[in-house]
Amino acid sequence: MTTLPQTSTDHRPPLWAALAITILPVVAASIAGSAATVPQIPTWYAGLVKPPFNPPNWIFAPVWTALYALMALAVFRILRLPVGTPGRRRALLVYHLQLLFNIGWSFAFFGANSPVAGLAVILPLLVLIVATIAAFRPLDRLASNLLWPYLAWVAFATLLNASIWWLNR
Repeated sequence: MTTLPQTSTDHRPPLWAALAITILPVVAASIAGSAATVPQIPTWYAGLVKPPFNPPNWIFAPVWTALYALMALAVFRILRLPVGTPGRRRALLVYHLQLLFNIGWSFAFFGANSPVAGLAVILPLLVLIVATIAAFRPLDRLASNLLWPYLAWVAFATLLNASIWWLNR
């Protein structure tokens, strides 16, 4: 009796691959964003006029750490869906595109010392976050819901970015 190898109809990526695809881009975004941001905090950013609702500098690191963790959990849930799941590929594409814009904002605002460039990046970022939430929703409601705090924070950051631009134009 010959035993044929079992074939899986599930076709999920291996757990290690899903974890790598989840964690590495988020860590890269965090490191790249910090590299563009941190050197500018005591110099350029300190010299800007800021609105009264500007949070203290120390709040940004823990907030972003929590948001990146929520983003990673959300995308992990989508990555663990079977590969052929309708909408999965598009959801992952939109997610990673918004992550690129997330990184781009740090380089535009802080790296280029330009609130107007920051606005040019953060506005499409907002749209891409909404698109990611919408793409995740039919696939995994919890994954979609995990991104709402991120959207809220980026909406607040957009208001802050616009206010800094206005006050320093």
